[in-house]
Amino acid sequence: MVIFRQYLYAQFCIVIVVEAIAFCCAPFLAARLLQGTDMDFPGGLWTQALLFTAVMMIGLLSMGLYCARQRARFDGIVIRIFVATVETFAFLYAIFAFKPPFFMGTAMLALTALIAFVGSVITRASMEKLGDESFFKRRVLVYGSGTRALSISQLRRRTDQRGFNIVGFVPAGTCESVVSKDRLLPTNELLLDMCRRLSVDEIVVAMEDRRGTFPVHDLLQCRLSGIEVLELSTFLERETGKVRLDVLSPSWMIFGDGFNRGSWRRLTERGFDFIVSCVLAALSWPIMLLLVVAIKIEDGWSAPIFYLQPRVGFEGKHFNVIKFRSMRVDAEKDGIPQWAAKVDKRVTRVGSIMRKIRLDELPQLFNVLIGEMRFVGPRPERPHFVNSLNEQIPYYRERHFVKPGITGWAQLCYQYGASQNDSKEK
Repeated sequence: MVIFRQYLYAQFCIVIVVEAIAFCCAPFLAARLLQGTDMDFPGGLWTQALLFTAVMMIGLLSMGLYCARQRARFDGIVIRIFVATVETFAFLYAIFAFKPPFFMGTAMLALTALIAFVGSVITRASMEKLGDESFFKRRVLVYGSGTRALSISQLRRRTDQRGFNIVGFVPAGTCESVVSKDRLLPTNELLLDMCRRLSVDEIVVAMEDRRGTFPVHDLLQCRLSGIEVLELSTFLERETGKVRLDVLSPSWMIFGDGFNRGSWRRLTERGFDFIVSCVLAALSWPIMLLLVVAIKIEDGWSAPIFYLQPRVGFEGKHFNVIKFRSMRVDAEKDGIPQWAAKVDKRVTRVGSIMRKIRLDELPQLFNVLIGEMRFVGPRPERPHFVNSLNEQIPYYRERHFVKPGITGWAQLCYQYGASQNDSKEK
């Protein structure tokens, strides 16, 4: 299922529905436990239940628990559910402090949150047991058996294989097969008949060379019969959460929808960035004030607070990114840019703390306010490194057709970038 261009797998749809029901029932169960079996449920309890459900699900969403690329182990998932539950309790407690008509007592709210927490953990534990069952997975046939097709079978992480099972590989063209023979399917059968016999849900086209051998008629028949047909790059992006540069082709970028730049999209993006930046700046100014004082205490009152660093932004234009200074003033006294190391002796004590929780990035909210950056987007790199990365990493220039951001998917899923290989992976 695709909603707002995001893929939702069967098991996650089931989790969402089951948890929504559990959260909605939690206030009723809490009321029954606190007030006895003879109570009559007031009409306002439905309002409380729906409000609690909405806030709780938003909390889980903020913890990444409705993301198909969630790679945390079960104990990590339980911790995230607990944090989301605490967030929900705190938010609703603040609302109920004003005693609106649908006021929920503190004891009832706490018991409701506890029931919701237990219900979510039980739901996740049940799905953890059922998640690998073939019932929840799409049956995928790979058209091709060369090195491109091998990239699918070499997916190692359990979360990368969460949503599909490979039924086999169909040799295509004259390229030599590198897939093990026991996984190859016969070529003396019509593709549509084979898909029906094997109950195939999707075909992934992973041919080495399409010139003169592309099976247009066979794939069209399958597509018109309700079987999804995907390019390899699209499939790998969906399953792994990243674009594989080793299988990427220019045509995929040309015909894909990843570079939509319509007027309405630009307007909504700018409005979102402006509002979020203003809100975060208003909420974080006490923290920024404390950081200013801490920097001054460590390095002296004459030491600079901010560090302006040239970066390459949208369409290759240069701009100065604003950061709290986390390194010594003479960190690059020889004038040669250096990659930041994991353990960097140039980092100050205050800077080390800021870097661990990314507080040094807070002044970039002002870069977003004036339109040089977005709140979400690829991190901008320094011009010195960009020149080298353009030559070493395929399609690196194309990342500059997206406005850089404070945070993004790579920052959430990958470590601190400190080398050319890190930049390639991100």
